[in-house]
Amino acid sequence: MDILQAQHASITVAQSQLLQDITLTLHSGQLIALLGLNGAGKTTLLKLLAGLWQANTGKVLLNNVELNLFRRQTLAIQISYVPQQTHFEFAFTVWDIVMMGRNPYLGRFRPETVKDKQAVTRALERTDITHLAQRWFHELSGGEKQRVIIARSLATQANIILLDEPIASLDIAHALAILQLCRQLADEGHLILLSLHDINAALRYADQVILLHAGQLKAIGTPQQVLTTQALQTHFHLLGEPLSTHCGQSLFYFEHCLPATK
Repeated sequence: MDILQAQHASITVAQSQLLQDITLTLHSGQLIALLGLNGAGKTTLLKLLAGLWQANTGKVLLNNVELNLFRRQTLAIQISYVPQQTHFEFAFTVWDIVMMGRNPYLGRFRPETVKDKQAVTRALERTDITHLAQRWFHELSGGEKQRVIIARSLATQANIILLDEPIASLDIAHALAILQLCRQLADEGHLILLSLHDINAALRYADQVILLHAGQLKAIGTPQQVLTTQALQTHFHLLGEPLSTHCGQSLFYFEHCLPATK
């Protein structure tokens, strides 16, 4: 079991505090939803936990070892980060980009193996983009590009996957498919942390919810513990009524927005 931790981690850039005293422990086999308004620090936290940003104070550990002690190649095999947007200077096919997920294994001179090709094929299948394999990436729609980047992450076969708003540019059907895939990966033993704006998606799919506000960790726990009517009013300026579906699933019906207060 993998354990990813932040211990009193803070990030300050140009006298602006992006994250303040973040302490949390995440376990494999869980899907964790990261919620908060724009500017709350969600992307910064994901990059911190991926080892892409370093804390000014505090530390981040993977299985009790600080991230900055890992070789970059070793860390890339264990933690995969999926950004919200990715740009490439040159023309690549979808297959080429998903194969980039195997770079930590390939090194500079090792050729692609059958195992690498199998990992790419499986990643294309799981994200429902096999039919796009030979298409040029720059010709794809925004939603298709997002699925390609998720497939690249899956090809790495990392046990920890951190996703920055993975369903933001997807249509409803493919958004649901990606959420269901994330749920399945967590059930298979992966640690899945994804930032979301869809509160009901967090209620439906997440084991835990992290609530960020202005760079501070306001709550962490089960969706039912964190996503209370009071929390929605305080941190999202939403007036919502909790409902239960016929199968017992909890959802919120949002009546209207409340005026934001400083």
